[in-house]
Amino acid sequence: MISRRALLQSAALAAAVPLAQRAAAAPLSRPVQDPNAQTRLIAGPAQDGVVQAGLEMVLAPGWKTYWRYPGDSGVPPRFDWSGSKNVADVTVLWPAPHVFPDGSGGSSIGYKGRVLLPLVVRLKNPADPAELDLALDFAVCQSLCVPADARLSVPLPGTEAEAPALTEARAEVPVATPFGAGSGPAVLKVERDAGTTPPRLIITARASAEAVLLVEGPDDTWALPIPERQPAAGETVRFTLPLLGVPSDARLPGNKLTLTLVDGAKAIETTTAIPGA
Repeated sequence: MISRRALLQSAALAAAVPLAQRAAAAPLSRPVQDPNAQTRLIAGPAQDGVVQAGLEMVLAPGWKTYWRYPGDSGVPPRFDWSGSKNVADVTVLWPAPHVFPDGSGGSSIGYKGRVLLPLVVRLKNPADPAELDLALDFAVCQSLCVPADARLSVPLPGTEAEAPALTEARAEVPVATPFGAGSGPAVLKVERDAGTTPPRLIITARASAEAVLLVEGPDDTWALPIPERQPAAGETVRFTLPLLGVPSDARLPGNKLTLTLVDGAKAIETTTAIPGA
């Protein structure tokens, strides 16, 4: 019987070879091998004191890890950059995630196989050497969740030319899109129905019948469910979202929500406020 570690190493090797080819000579951190995941940092080019970098995670077959909001269950990754040198701040970008059954009747949000999280690293002094250091805490799950951690570091900046793998990863990040903008997927309307208990939001989007909508509250004290997709009507789809998982002291109207609409290979992100009834 092939061991789980052998399967993981095989999957990691298959993912790493194309990445190495696409990333050319982009510096890579030493990979950290967990029984169910492999992680490493990738350093890209710098421009005007900002370095493009990435965090790659390769998961064992059948295992998943989580998006910034994990859904009904799961643990989002936690990033500690405090060990970095000459780094002012790091912004993590999130490729469009997938929704999976969580095994308990709910749904979780995250990634399987391989994911590359783009990182935008702002240097304190662009003329001085820099190093990106990450203490990462995350979870990988199959039928049960297992905690994992990694300590990674890579010198900055990387190559002068952009690494194609980082360009591809950034292209998978949902595009900030105002209401109704463009001709592709878009959020068209958000209404609040106070005639139900609990009250609910009705969200109309321009999207296909297979589109998925994810909604996040203003902070991690909110735990909103995944909106339920209604049958499509032409080029529009309606989603209903009961306002469950809201802090008891939160006043609904005016609170900011982040809506991520994933429609096949396209994904957009729209910020809105909860309307009055």
